[in-house]
Amino acid sequence: MRCPFCNNPDNRVLESRSAEGGQSIRRRRECLRCKRRFTTYEQIEFVPVTVIKRDGRREGFDRSKLLRGIVRACEKTGIPQMRLEELTDEVEAELQQREVREVTSNEIGELVLQKLRYLSEVAYVRFASVYRQFRGIADFIYTLNQLRNDNITAHKEGISTTNTPSAENSGLKTEETEKTVTFIAHS
Repeated sequence: MRCPFCNNPDNRVLESRSAEGGQSIRRRRECLRCKRRFTTYEQIEFVPVTVIKRDGRREGFDRSKLLRGIVRACEKTGIPQMRLEELTDEVEAELQQREVREVTSNEIGELVLQKLRYLSEVAYVRFASVYRQFRGIADFIYTLNQLRNDNITAHKEGISTTNTPSAENSGLKTEETEKTVTFIAHS
């Protein structure tokens, strides 16, 4: 690292600390020639990930676009913005860790759904309805039945499936049949 004042390459690090939520390291340095101090930031350089869209187009991964979709699915669920950003960070980190630099939009959608599944069932269904392009009520019923069956299996195995209140606690009554789940709102 060259001194910005005298261009000398020799300096010493006085202090290092995490910055930007752990995304970079801030270093306070002192030039060994002119004795002036300066600050540098060190961060990981990510290799670009290319997203292959459903229609075959390719575009660079856009974190803000992913976050917008997650925020939209989680509106009025009470999930803090910070948690949504963390979820987006988790998905982005998983994509960066892959050796393959191209990923389909379907793979990204499935990663998000895996994470939303345990965060909020409402957000899960909302995101799935857009991502999986639901065409009608049958698609919703199928997804709700999948969630119910997963919850029953997890309950039998003693696994917590979500952080959201159950239907009974939210003022909804659940009527189950062999093939469908119907939610009836009580006023």
